[in-house]
Amino acid sequence: MTGARVSGTTRLYGVLGDPVAQVRAPGLLNPLLTGLDAVVVPVHVSAEDLAEVVGGLTRIGNLDGLLVTVPHKAAVCGLADELGPAASLSGTANAMRRGPDGRWLAENFDGLGFVRGLEASGHTVRDRHVLLVGVGGAGSAIAVALLTAGIARVSVHDIDGTRLDALLSRLGPRWPGRLRAAEPGDLGTADIVVNATPLGMRPRDPLPFDPGAVRADAVVADIVMKPHETALLREAATAGRRVHHGIHMLEKQVTCYREFFGWP
Repeated sequence: MTGARVSGTTRLYGVLGDPVAQVRAPGLLNPLLTGLDAVVVPVHVSAEDLAEVVGGLTRIGNLDGLLVTVPHKAAVCGLADELGPAASLSGTANAMRRGPDGRWLAENFDGLGFVRGLEASGHTVRDRHVLLVGVGGAGSAIAVALLTAGIARVSVHDIDGTRLDALLSRLGPRWPGRLRAAEPGDLGTADIVVNATPLGMRPRDPLPFDPGAVRADAVVADIVMKPHETALLREAATAGRRVHHGIHMLEKQVTCYREFFGWP
């Protein structure tokens, strides 16, 4: 039995998002389910319907887990029975699983996947300075993972001032002196500059920042996975900057998902 075949005994995993056309998880994960009677499918759900949909899905007897993408990563934390360490710190989650007792545990692997992807590509994070643009669902988890991994300083920026202040208040006391709001000069001094916003998913999206203003030897990273080559990364490469693609974050989460969901 493979993840591409479905029968009356198949176990289900959903990917919640709005939109879902861009999600890469089904295509990446289903081939890995060889030997399991299980399948990963996209589930398109709006923000206003999220609570009702999750409530219904969690009552499906053969549904074992959910993956979560934009814009639901913060909201699902309030729908879970329990939060894992990364979800608790970041206030966001991208995976939920049903335990033997029927309770739902939510956790976030975006940050760990992103850091592992950087390291695997030769971009060391320890003792570096990262400018993180966007502290929503994925961005907040990335901030937690960078700080846990020994980053010297994370400068964070978000157009939502309330969300930015909440992150600083939540994480600042845990990592004093290593997390602060971004300042104008950070774009030109950071070792790694990360787009953790959804900008770049649509052809007409503006750039989240000017890649030409990034330090010449710095890395420009994007977490957008589709398109693979975002406008930001194209312009950064043209300007001679090293680039890091969004797919690496998902690829490095595979091991995390295997452990979390109990896949072989």
